[in-house]
Amino acid sequence: MSDQALYRKYRPEAFSELVGQEHIVAALEGALEKGSLAHAYLFSGSRGTGKTTSARIVARALGTTSSDLYEIDAASNRGIDNIRELRENVGTLPFDSKYKVYIIDEVHMLTKEAFNALLKTLEEPPAHVVFILCTTELEKVPETIQSRCQTFVFKRPSEAILRSVIERTAKKEKITLGAGASDLIAVLANGGFRDALGTLQKVASAVGDKITADDVARITGTPPVSIVRDIIEAIARGALSDALMTVEKARSANMSSKTLLELVLHGIRRILLIKVAPALSKGGFDGLSEEEKTFILKMSKSESKHLSSSTLIALLDAMSQQRYAYIEELPIELALIKILG
Repeated sequence: MSDQALYRKYRPEAFSELVGQEHIVAALEGALEKGSLAHAYLFSGSRGTGKTTSARIVARALGTTSSDLYEIDAASNRGIDNIRELRENVGTLPFDSKYKVYIIDEVHMLTKEAFNALLKTLEEPPAHVVFILCTTELEKVPETIQSRCQTFVFKRPSEAILRSVIERTAKKEKITLGAGASDLIAVLANGGFRDALGTLQKVASAVGDKITADDVARITGTPPVSIVRDIIEAIARGALSDALMTVEKARSANMSSKTLLELVLHGIRRILLIKVAPALSKGGFDGLSEEEKTFILKMSKSESKHLSSSTLIALLDAMSQQRYAYIEELPIELALIKILG
């Protein structure tokens, strides 16, 4: 494997290579074909979903060369002086392109004064300038800015989409993925292409070109599937003490309680969906090992009152509390007490 980051090596360079954002691709391609280009776009969405990549693809589709493409990191160029300098430069004609494209990443980091200075430029930009603003926190971008842009919200890719990207990339890199490996990497990516490929590269760098689900768990510090199953089984049996002891076992082994909570949530969700809609098993097992499939089917047939929607709600509540938890394992412990206590 090369030293180049996989997410950079396989970064999409055309609309046809973008996955999971078909609604945005259709709108942008249609606008480019009709020549009805907006002078300012606002791309929002969680990290690693393709906002900056899409901005570069738009610039490439417009025929903008590197000489006329300006990428600005608003996190480190957030003041009014930076925007004043930008305003002075937009008036000059492009060097060798029809359009100058300005990509402002993490635009929500601009100061109030900088936003006010940018507003005037967005209202009356030169005909040869296109702005593409990118943000992970749309709510922090003033309404006055939003109203002057065409806004596109980038969706977090599903686990199925992430799995396909992981498996396709692994094949290109001649990496063999064992059963369950791509599924676990997709879960850990938390809806980000960049995180998915970063995890794949980290594990491959550590163990070589043959990766198992256990390798992924070990290298990332993720609780192994046996720990997750033990908690799910304890929940099904109503055994609070056993469930809490398993959480403590994971903590003592320095495993992430946050990731453990996520995996338990994913596992019980699968079980509950197949329990209430058996037909979902046809597409709900992609990427899982045979052992894991057998476990989920077995648990879906359980008559336990604890494998229910109220359990999922309790786990979701625990996830929302996780970011504020002073003690990392406390949210999952409280959720288990709520479910079984």
